[in-house]
Amino acid sequence: MIHLLKSIFGSADTSNIEEVLAKGAIIIDVRSAGEFASGHAKGAVNIPLDQLESKLYKIKSYQKPLVLCCASGMRSARAKSFLADQGIADLHDAGSWRNLK
Repeated sequence: MIHLLKSIFGSADTSNIEEVLAKGAIIIDVRSAGEFASGHAKGAVNIPLDQLESKLYKIKSYQKPLVLCCASGMRSARAKSFLADQGIADLHDAGSWRNLK
């Protein structure tokens, strides 16, 4: 049951996010442009979830750890899963962008 809830609502493990960011990770906020404009983590890049596939070349060009965030953790969990399926490693789900303040 817990596994099911985590898969539905996301299960961000933010325990090592500060360490990953200190190593130069790129923050990718997968919320819509409007949501991003209303507030976001400092230095974050906005690539909405529905644009990940078309921006894959850009994401792969970063060649750094990636920290994914959104509003609640649902979209960032989906983004992490999609990017992992595309062969991108060193992915970290921060859940809500507010966890990065």
